[in-house]
Amino acid sequence: MSDESPLIRSLRAAVSAAPEDVPLRLHFAELLLAEGRHDEAVAQAAVALQHAPGDEAVRDLMVRAMQLPTAGPPAPAATPSPGTTPPAAPAAAPAPATDGTRPPGFDWDAAEQEVADVVGPRFATDASDRTEAPLTADGSGDPGDAAAWDIDAPGDIRLADVGGMQEVKDRLEAAFLAPMRNPELRKLYGKSLRGGLLLYGPPGCGKTFIARAVAGELGAGFMSVSLSDILDMYIGTSERNVHHIFEAARRQAPCVVFLDELDALGAKRSRSHHSGLRNVVNQLLTELDGINASRNEGVFVLAATNVPWDVDLALRRPGRLDRTLLVLPPDAPAREAILRYHLRERPIESVDLGRIVKVTEDFSGADLAHVCETAAEYALLDSARTGTVRMIGTKDLLNAAKQIKPSSESWFASARNVAMFANDGGTYDDLVAYLKKKRKL
Repeated sequence: MSDESPLIRSLRAAVSAAPEDVPLRLHFAELLLAEGRHDEAVAQAAVALQHAPGDEAVRDLMVRAMQLPTAGPPAPAATPSPGTTPPAAPAAAPAPATDGTRPPGFDWDAAEQEVADVVGPRFATDASDRTEAPLTADGSGDPGDAAAWDIDAPGDIRLADVGGMQEVKDRLEAAFLAPMRNPELRKLYGKSLRGGLLLYGPPGCGKTFIARAVAGELGAGFMSVSLSDILDMYIGTSERNVHHIFEAARRQAPCVVFLDELDALGAKRSRSHHSGLRNVVNQLLTELDGINASRNEGVFVLAATNVPWDVDLALRRPGRLDRTLLVLPPDAPAREAILRYHLRERPIESVDLGRIVKVTEDFSGADLAHVCETAAEYALLDSARTGTVRMIGTKDLLNAAKQIKPSSESWFASARNVAMFANDGGTYDDLVAYLKKKRKL
C-alpha cells in the first residue's frame, strides 16, 4: 500500500523473491499483524503452513491473526532475523463490526486504490466509466454496434494446461487445430475450414475452459456469447445483436466465437413458441453459412451444450456446427490436476491425492471444486470450535467426497435414452461407446 512503511515494502519484495523462506515470511506476517493488518497476516500464514505444516510458531501466528481464542498458553513469538528491529507487540484485536459495515483492521479503501489499475472500479461513477451506452426508448441504442462487444485478448491458456483428457485433445488436434495451423497442407488435401465445432457432455466438465484453450492454441481473441447477450424485448434487436457479434469477431480476427448453452440460443424451432427465439436461430444460420466466405477468414465458431439433442437440426447441418466432440467427466490424471489446483492455496497436510482420485470417479470439475471447498469447511469449523488451527487432511477430503454425488449421473440417465433410441446417423457413437465401456448401456 502507498502508506506502508519502508520495512514492510522491503519485506514484501523479499518474500516475493524467496516464497519458500518460512522464517522470512513468518517475520513479515508478524510485522503485518503488529500493524493491525490481520487479513494480510492470515494470507501469509496460510502460505507458510503449506511449506511448514508442523511449525508451532506458524500455527500460533495463524491463531492470533484469525483472532481465535487459544487452547492453552500462547507459543513464543518467532525470533526476529538478525539485524532487524523486533516487531512490536500485536495490537489488541478490534471488535467485529455488527452494523453491516466493513470490519476494522484492514484499510479496504487503500486496497481498492492499489488494485484499481488491474480490476477497475466496481461501479461506474460517470458517463466515461460506462462500457455500454444506455438503450433508447425503442431499443435502438448503441449496444447494437459491433464495436460495443468485448473480445478478450489472446490468452495464455493452452491445451497442455488441460489436465488429462488426451482423447479430447487428440480429436481437437485432428478435426480442428491441425487444419487451422497448416494452411498449405489444408490446401493440398482439400480440407475445408467450413463449419464449426460443437462440444457436448455433462455440465461442469470444462467445455468453456477447452474452448479458451483452443483460442490460445490459435493465438486468437475469445468472445463468449450467451442468451442474455442476445435476446432483447424489442422486435429485430435480437437478430441485430447476433449479426453485430459476428461483425465484431470479423473486425478483430483471428477470433473464436464461443456460443455457450447452444440449446438456449439455438433451440429447435419446431418446439419454440417464441417468435423471437425462432428469429435468433434463423440469424445464426445466416451467420454460420458465411463462415467460409473470404470476409470471415479467421473467425472460428465453437459451441457448447449439455443437451445436443435439443439443438435445432439445421444448426448441425454440414457447413455449420457439423463436428461434435464429447467432453466427459475428467479422467484420473485430470482429477488429480484439478484437485491440486483447488488445494494449492489452502493449508493441507499429508493429503493422499491417489485415494481421493479413486473415490471421485465420474465427478465433474465443478464437483471436485465442491469437494475441496467442503473439506476446507470441515477444517475451518474444527479450528473455530477448538481454537487450534489444523490442516486439511485426507480424511476431510474423503468425507466430503462421500457427501457429494456426481452431478453427471442425472445427465447420463437422460443421455442413455438418446444413445439407445435417437442415434440416427451415428451422431452419438462416442457416447454409445463410453456407456458400453462403463456398462451403463
